[in-house]
Amino acid sequence: MKKTLAIITDERCLEHAPAFEHPERPERMTAIKNKLESESFLEDVHLYSAIEVKESEILAVHSEYHFRCVKDSIEAGRNMIESDTYVVPGSLLAAMLSAGAAVQAVDIAMNDEHSRIFNLMRPPGHHATKNEPMGFCLFNNIAIGAQYAIDKYGLERIAIVDWDVHHGNGTQDIFYSSDKVLFISTHQHPFYPGTGAESETGDGKGKGFTINFPLPAGTDGRTYTDIFENKIMKYLEHFDPQLLFISAGFDAHKDDPLAGMNLTATDFSKMTSILDTFAKTKNIKIISLLEGGYNLKALAESVFAHLKVLNEN
Repeated sequence: MKKTLAIITDERCLEHAPAFEHPERPERMTAIKNKLESESFLEDVHLYSAIEVKESEILAVHSEYHFRCVKDSIEAGRNMIESDTYVVPGSLLAAMLSAGAAVQAVDIAMNDEHSRIFNLMRPPGHHATKNEPMGFCLFNNIAIGAQYAIDKYGLERIAIVDWDVHHGNGTQDIFYSSDKVLFISTHQHPFYPGTGAESETGDGKGKGFTINFPLPAGTDGRTYTDIFENKIMKYLEHFDPQLLFISAGFDAHKDDPLAGMNLTATDFSKMTSILDTFAKTKNIKIISLLEGGYNLKALAESVFAHLKVLNEN
């Protein structure tokens, strides 16, 4: 029987490793893998190694300046590309693989190899704007994947749901004037990076295709579930997406050190189930990409809860 879930991962992402203490560290991937192995979960999924993104696929969403900034900073031996984001010699390959996995996931989905794909990759991507790497992110992986789906497969309605505790300002920036991508974000507000107000709804043809749910610190799972069931579902039903992406950050967990929300692994399971049920009724593929999450135990448990739902037939 064909396995429902595919996981794309690559040990070479571990080479993106800070020379000092930093929350976005290789142990994030290791902790998740250890959890999945301890639960014998990987026996029930199909594992893929990542492929590198093409420069042309990066430039479909990022400026030439952005790409050169990342590449030249690494080749010059810089330690920090901006105030929050480190780079080391292994960072470029890790970033190219992390972005490439998003493209690869689209091919897997569109070729009907798997209906659910999770990218267990790093560095994350949703803060990287058209012109600026930031917030631990070098390239915007999910935006690269979405644009690739538009360019290669001619898709016209792609939904991105971003539940990372930080607003996905980069993804919003890249698709702010597009009517082909519905971007929906739940996030702590006011909080880093300072964007994501309800009034930010898109521009030009993209007006109404950006939906933000800024939430106060301390918000719990009941509020998130209500938003997903009674608000986000209405937007998705109306948009009728051909493909659904999830910016799956798990830093809204109550134990995460970088934020102040009050979710549990069970809450992430519930949000996943709501999206998964919708996708099944519409026969839509789901591509989920790892974003934030910095308490290793909470991250591993939350990812496992997320993937258990995605692997249900």
